[in-house]
Amino acid sequence: MRVANLLSVGIATCLIGACASPTPDVVQQASAEVNSNDCAVLAAIAKDHYKFGPDNPPPPLKGLGDSGWRPACNWAVHGLSFADYSDVAQNSDNPRARLRWVAFHQPRYDGNGAIVGTEIMHGPLAGMGYECRMHSGFAGWTVGECKVSWVS
Repeated sequence: MRVANLLSVGIATCLIGACASPTPDVVQQASAEVNSNDCAVLAAIAKDHYKFGPDNPPPPLKGLGDSGWRPACNWAVHGLSFADYSDVAQNSDNPRARLRWVAFHQPRYDGNGAIVGTEIMHGPLAGMGYECRMHSGFAGWTVGECKVSWVS
């Protein structure tokens, strides 16, 4: 009897909570979860697809136009370290330094995981764009497949 009463109270509480409008704190928390999910997706691409890490440091991170979206992640949490593309000196000793960068588009989520556009430039006329299918599972986000979308 006690279990049935507790179960009824629990269900009623859940239903009442579902009908209540969210507070601004709840909305902000949901937004923050999406951002941290974006960062985990991008970090998986950086590590699994590009193989960035201590032995293969990434080029500077460049933002893209996607309605002003730019990944603002705590990369250290994911074991990565990106220099900002805007920090590369215009008159660097190496003029090709301005032509080296990596960029990520904002992930688009669907029932199968996420799709992310990404681009990397190694120098003049030496770059590629990819569209990566990402999967979420027990081990976090993993790269399913990255298809080449452009080559220069």
